[in-house]
Amino acid sequence: MSGQYVPVILHPLDGYLVSGWENITEGLRALTGYVTDLFNTDVSEVFVSDDSFKMIEWVNSRQTTPLKKIVYMAMAWSPCSSEDEMNYILRDCRCSSEIRIHSKAPSSFRFSGNFRRIDCLDISNSEWVTIDNLLTMDGIDIHLDNASLSNSDLNVFLKHWLSGGCPRLKLFCARIGSVDIFRVLAGLRHNVVRVENRRDYNSPFGHQWILWDGYDIQRADGVTATVHYEPVGALVIAVWPETTHNYN
Repeated sequence: MSGQYVPVILHPLDGYLVSGWENITEGLRALTGYVTDLFNTDVSEVFVSDDSFKMIEWVNSRQTTPLKKIVYMAMAWSPCSSEDEMNYILRDCRCSSEIRIHSKAPSSFRFSGNFRRIDCLDISNSEWVTIDNLLTMDGIDIHLDNASLSNSDLNVFLKHWLSGGCPRLKLFCARIGSVDIFRVLAGLRHNVVRVENRRDYNSPFGHQWILWDGYDIQRADGVTATVHYEPVGALVIAVWPETTHNYN
């Protein structure tokens, strides 16, 4: 392949063909080019780590259609992204719909400026995300694990949504360690209705929540959201009606 002899074996469990390359990135490029040329198709998703990070730009340079989904995975020997890598994924790379970052950022990392419009943003180590960052987000699904946001920050974001901010939002989830629902709803209690019956919520990007209880709150335009919390530290804002299909 590409002028090279490449060892190939049949995986004994799943039946996939597994090829061996001395240079992983070179192998990914060769295989990607071969398959896309063979079937005359574009790449829609990439899963990369630090040793294959440049595949994002390489794939985008070969096609006019931007990638729909980028997943950045940390490796055991390199659990932390560089600041340049974080800025590139969050601001500069061409991606039309979904970004998932499963990697730690450098302790000194701060993201400046506005977040670009992205449908689904999932960050597994979001300690660096500030309330100022959150107020610039324009997404459908936003998931922030290991967040450093405070209950007061979440109150500000909820008021932001009520006043028309983040208008495309369908599902927001932040894991902050400890949720004080009364601080989250401070100044809004006149506009909430306690709900105690179970409701299942499915997001456009496959996230599912069982809302055992919560508080319904209504925006001026009539759109209703349920604010659900778990004492272990997750706050969920689910906007109705749910939309189970992925859309832009």
